[in-house]
Amino acid sequence: MYPLGVVDALKEQASPMTHPRAVSKEGFGARALRFLPRRSDWSRATIGRDLSAGLMVALVALPLALGFGVASGVGAAAGITTAIVAGILAAVFGGSNVQVSGPTGAMTVVLIPIVATHGADGVLVVGVLAGLMLLVLAVTGAGRAMKYMPLPVVEGFTAGIAVIIGLQQLPAALGVEAEGEKVLRLAWDAITAWLGAPAWQAPVMTLAVAVGIVVAARVRSGFPAALVLVAIATAINVLAGSGLKTIGYIPSTLPAPRWPQIPWEHLDSLLLAAVAVAALGALESLLSATVADAMTVGDRHDPDRELFGQGIANVVAPLFGGIPATAAIARTAVNVRAGAGTRLAAVFHSLLLLVAVLIAARWVGEIPLAALAGVLIATAVQMIHPRNIGSVVRATKGDGATLLITAAATVVFDLVVAVLIGLVVAGFFALRDTARTAVFEATPLDKGDHRDEERELLDEHIAAFRVEGPLFFGAAHDFLLELAGVSTVKVVVLRMRYVTTIDATGAQMLADTIGRLERRGIRVLLSATKPEHVPVLRELGVFDQLAHENNAFDNTLDAIAHARLHVARIQHEESDDAPEPPQSDQHNK
Repeated sequence: MYPLGVVDALKEQASPMTHPRAVSKEGFGARALRFLPRRSDWSRATIGRDLSAGLMVALVALPLALGFGVASGVGAAAGITTAIVAGILAAVFGGSNVQVSGPTGAMTVVLIPIVATHGADGVLVVGVLAGLMLLVLAVTGAGRAMKYMPLPVVEGFTAGIAVIIGLQQLPAALGVEAEGEKVLRLAWDAITAWLGAPAWQAPVMTLAVAVGIVVAARVRSGFPAALVLVAIATAINVLAGSGLKTIGYIPSTLPAPRWPQIPWEHLDSLLLAAVAVAALGALESLLSATVADAMTVGDRHDPDRELFGQGIANVVAPLFGGIPATAAIARTAVNVRAGAGTRLAAVFHSLLLLVAVLIAARWVGEIPLAALAGVLIATAVQMIHPRNIGSVVRATKGDGATLLITAAATVVFDLVVAVLIGLVVAGFFALRDTARTAVFEATPLDKGDHRDEERELLDEHIAAFRVEGPLFFGAAHDFLLELAGVSTVKVVVLRMRYVTTIDATGAQMLADTIGRLERRGIRVLLSATKPEHVPVLRELGVFDQLAHENNAFDNTLDAIAHARLHVARIQHEESDDAPEPPQSDQHNK
């Protein structure tokens, strides 16, 4: 869930020292010290409260870690290892006091095609590479870019991920075998296989677990319904001899660290996959931290330090057989609601998961995959919040279209491409709306102390136009075409005081328009141009198109006064050149 206040929370995040400009001025040593754990991270620790919160999160995280590990294709052991190793490292080195990290559904979506193409070792290599990329992003101060993520993109992205997670669970939920990188094809094959030989044990178990979790969350949010229901489903499967497929063997210890075997011949494709994993890891972690900020009082995360913590976690976790990790929004929310005061709660959550593996690995292996599918389907359902989506859709047509397009792209394409598509669509509507704020209209002349007949004459030959708002590629075309169509005046005064920005396209079109008017004998004067706009106007030849360099004035009154002098001079020249009227016959006599 991403509250509607995410955008405001993004603006408040982190301390000034994390600004990229500040980072660039620091030496390497100073930059490195910023990311190390601090005494202040633990100063508010209350062992009892943090231990209680950690226990609650562990109860929720255990089935999720197992489920996401299985769903990724690497295995349940990889999921639980990730929750333990990455959970501790991200908590210690990360930028949030209440963030909980581990395997997530969004990351699972990215990993499935990597596993299919490169196997488990390929995933581990991708994890290490992605971790290194996150470290680079942290050091370069890229965390603050998160504040530019539009809310419709976030909501659409989240909804699309939820749909993917739900569809991915159909083979396990229906108790059939189906494989495929494209989730829509996978879901179709699973349904077709089940319809060919329908069996009801797996679907009933999945539905019971999913419904039970959703209902329990509404009745009592702090109750570990997932763990209880999975335990019940496991007991039923064992005692009733249903024969449903289970997780299988899970080692009772953490694997010894090892360097994964690098498939050098596929390193280029692995690098591309690592970019996608790193981008998703940064996106999901920073969004989760923002949500956590909105749920707490006084806590603000450091975005660059958060990326650093996620980078460390993703470099180390694959060495123990783990998969790439990110911050987990659902587990973070549970942590906050359970009363976590410091990052010690997230550390306790990982240590408790380790104890569970050491003690109960044998029984964990007996969990039916159908029960885990129910847990993940419930997670997908809880990720979608109709009220939030409805609010965004109803806000503006552009916001609604951006959300729906992003959600559809997430399901059809990979997640990074979907985010890029969402940003492009959001940018298009933003540019369109910005362009509509541009104003180009005629303004009355300052009549001053001129006689009525003089004003009438001047008003016939001078047109003053106020240009207001952005003069950029999205807005310049229409009103400059209108300006080029002016034909009944001798002087055009362009009032530039209220122009907010000018880009190269706007300046070029302005220069072209001035040139057209001057060639038609219409004198163009500029007034009140802002100093910061002068360089782009000069570079694109706007001032060169004016009849004289002095036709750019500091204020509009001077420009209008000059226009009146110019019109008066033209009128005088025309009167001098006019032929004398013929004398009457009476006079000639």
